[in-house]
Amino acid sequence: MEKGYFITGTDTNVGKTWATIALMRYFKGQGKTVAGMKPVAAGCLMVDGRLKNEDALLIQENASWQIDYDLINPYAYELPVSPHIAGVNNPARLDVLAAQFELLKTLADIVIVEGAGGWYAPLNERESISDLAKALALPVIMVVAIRLGCINHARLTYQAVKQSGVKCAGWIAVCTDPDLLSRDENIQAIKTAVDAPLLAVLPYMDDADFNFLAEQVRI
Repeated sequence: MEKGYFITGTDTNVGKTWATIALMRYFKGQGKTVAGMKPVAAGCLMVDGRLKNEDALLIQENASWQIDYDLINPYAYELPVSPHIAGVNNPARLDVLAAQFELLKTLADIVIVEGAGGWYAPLNERESISDLAKALALPVIMVVAIRLGCINHARLTYQAVKQSGVKCAGWIAVCTDPDLLSRDENIQAIKTAVDAPLLAVLPYMDDADFNFLAEQVRI
């Protein structure tokens, strides 16, 4: 059993958080203690006098026990833009994030880390999300939004992950477009092109039923 997984996406808004929560609940169902981490979040709102991110709060809520928000989301930025722009006055540092992750690992059997944007999204002026994944030394789970263009996006992202020298533990299909034609054929085409297991197909939902989504996971 791996100590955790790094969740990356084929783009932004592809369902990474839904996949993250589904995985957290899946592992809790396997009797594991679970924590989650969203190292960098842009588009945060002021909650109780501090910037917090909606997705990070959901990750905090689904941990096996209460974990301090700052440990889950060390860099919370107000502007809903790329982290390297939002954090120009407080850039994310790999050493800080790695230290926070090492602490989280002592608190749970499994830590699920959700990246920001896609694989090459800028983390700061010099480094990208791919550098963060490598620094944490976690196997990667790729989240693919099943929508027009998803085959190309999935193949490009998978190739980039492999070229980074990081293990791809599998991928999760998130059905984000209820009107997409040939959904099953798109998923099959990605299965053929990507040499990593399909871990779950998360159906389209207006509101997430995370227990149901967790039941779709096979690791």
